[in-house]
Amino acid sequence: MLVSHCGQAFEGELVSPDSDPRFAGRLVMHVRSCEDGRIRVPFFVGEDRSRTWVLTREENGLIQLKHDHRHEDGSEDTVTQYGGMASNTGSPTVQFFPADQFTADVLPAAVGNVWWITLDETAFTYNLRRLGTPTLFTVKFDLTKPIEVPDAPWGWVD
Repeated sequence: MLVSHCGQAFEGELVSPDSDPRFAGRLVMHVRSCEDGRIRVPFFVGEDRSRTWVLTREENGLIQLKHDHRHEDGSEDTVTQYGGMASNTGSPTVQFFPADQFTADVLPAAVGNVWWITLDETAFTYNLRRLGTPTLFTVKFDLTKPIEVPDAPWGWVD
């Protein structure tokens, strides 16, 4: 269902927490690239174009979520490519991604991370829960109102 939005961008709002200075500014997702088996979705916070969510369907049918973080010059951040592999096939409307070993090695505090994405005709949500802590992050994008497509994320190569 996400591929049907390829090329479109959408504005979002922070749902949880109510506010966070790290996510102040306009929140935009852009379903920028829909290759065979891979969808790349840049996530912009104001003028910060450092983040891209990368969803890859593996040969076994499971989906992997990675977070590609870049500096303004396009170089990789020291903390990048973390995420997880779906633990099951999920459903057309929800998919869970527990932190993988790479994430545990790079970000030991994130060993208990579980990300999940929900998707329906009207909304896309990106969520993070850090198990064993009060950390919950949710941003919701309105898929009924496409916006102007933003500039490329930092380090983007078509």
